[in-house]
Amino acid sequence: MSEIGLAVPFYITMLLWLAKTVILAFICGLLAWLGIRALDAVTPDIPARQRIGESPLAIGLFIGGFFILAGLVVDGAATAPSVIGGPILSYLIDFRRLGLVAASFIVSLLIVLAMFIVVDRMTPRIPFKNVDKDPNAVGVFVFGYLVFFGLILHAALSSPI
Repeated sequence: MSEIGLAVPFYITMLLWLAKTVILAFICGLLAWLGIRALDAVTPDIPARQRIGESPLAIGLFIGGFFILAGLVVDGAATAPSVIGGPILSYLIDFRRLGLVAASFIVSLLIVLAMFIVVDRMTPRIPFKNVDKDPNAVGVFVFGYLVFFGLILHAALSSPI
């Protein structure tokens, strides 16, 4: 069986769709982990992991942000356009889609970094680094970041390209 299409039983098509969804979700999960590592590198003055661990509310916000990110990624992976009727390997691992996801990831990191710096400088009376003074504030900060990444990855996955 080297191709999928009308001659393939429905359960095989369903299993291939599930496999594609799982593969894309794990790849995006890896990118989200890299995104959190990038956040740590960009904001070295805010020890997010340590501060979040100091408050149950901050931990809850982090977990909530993670669930939203995961939901957006799974939805994007499950609804990602695919061409049925071609080789199975290209159905499961579409390198154009993976390239789009990777490019979106890198560009979104650069955009959020630039916007963060610009907004921080344009609002000198709102010291962004003071978020470190309260673990709940750090939890909200990371929550928003996780949702941001979920939206970026979802957009890349559901793009018709």
